[in-house]
Amino acid sequence: MPTGKRPQASAPGAPSATVPVRHAAAVKGKEHPAAGMERHLNQLVDVALDRRRLPHEDLEHLRQLAATASGRGTALRILVAEYLTSVHRVWTDLSGAGRALEPEDLREVGSALIRAIGEATVALTEGYETAHRAAVRGEEAMRREFVDDLLDGRTDLGRLAERAERFGLRLVGPHSVSVARAGKPFGAGDDTTRYVEEALTARFTTQDVLITTKDSLLVCVSPGAVPDVPDFFATSVRSAVDEPCRVAVSRPRPGPSGIVRSYQEARSTLDLAVQLGLTTPRVDASDLLVFQVLGRDRAAITDLVATVLGGLEEARGGPRALLETLDAYFASGCLNTTTARRLGVSVRTVAYRLDRIRQLTGHDPTDPDQRYILQTAALGARLLDWPSRPLQPSE
Repeated sequence: MPTGKRPQASAPGAPSATVPVRHAAAVKGKEHPAAGMERHLNQLVDVALDRRRLPHEDLEHLRQLAATASGRGTALRILVAEYLTSVHRVWTDLSGAGRALEPEDLREVGSALIRAIGEATVALTEGYETAHRAAVRGEEAMRREFVDDLLDGRTDLGRLAERAERFGLRLVGPHSVSVARAGKPFGAGDDTTRYVEEALTARFTTQDVLITTKDSLLVCVSPGAVPDVPDFFATSVRSAVDEPCRVAVSRPRPGPSGIVRSYQEARSTLDLAVQLGLTTPRVDASDLLVFQVLGRDRAAITDLVATVLGGLEEARGGPRALLETLDAYFASGCLNTTTARRLGVSVRTVAYRLDRIRQLTGHDPTDPDQRYILQTAALGARLLDWPSRPLQPSE
């Protein structure tokens, strides 16, 4: 009966005691996922027969092999499957090499082999996942750099278009930019951002949308040829957040430089909507052009407010109540009943205040021909935070 000692090398002409490794070679025309494991597989035989653990350098070698496989794009499941297949062949070769062992020794060899296989599989997984995480972080850093360059216009436009293709975005033709702001800042990779991105890419193609974050805003860049994107973006954002949020949409502009301008316009529109106290969840830049123009000329808008609404300062208690009535009246579609409900006053009070506005300003809010100038001046007052902030002639 053979002993449990490890067999020595065979005599010349006898079958070799070394188990041949014949499974990790390169596949013809394509590199095998398990290529480079020959040293480990031979080591595996020795470890099993000697009932010892795999050496640290062998495990580190496996981690490096797995990192290389990750860089080639080999799936982890394929790498592990090929490794286990190779191990099975090692066992087959080992059991057929004439090494007869006592049952107790066979159990110890099998236990050592299983332990070594487990350690090797863990090492492969660690090496693969570490390399994959590093690649993901590198990709995210490149994407963030691209987004910053795209929205800030800090790089050569031709080069920017080439980099955009890497991320599936075509910068040909006009693009619009939508931005969303909520109470909680949006962050890259957070649940809300991923939800919106998945919703948009499921509805449209990755070439039609770029979802990113910048300065706590959620940003969507989309081609003007796909006009449904901003609406769907706004709907997706409202579905993803549990608090009030606002979306601003720019006008489409051509080329990479147009995206920079569109992003700036969308942001300024978002800020302007807050200044104006608009309650609509989506605001289009095209709807606020007149206020953007007025906002650039503080002197003009100050003169408009002072000329049209200055007379309200003569009202008992100041202009605030009458100005709030104007805002509510225009927001309600110029309906006295709805205005009264908004303000929590009687319809008679609303009628009295509207008449008082006509007396003090010389403009009748109930007259369609005079209504527009009052509404423009009232919104201008919001831009200047009047009457909380006194009008300054220098503005």
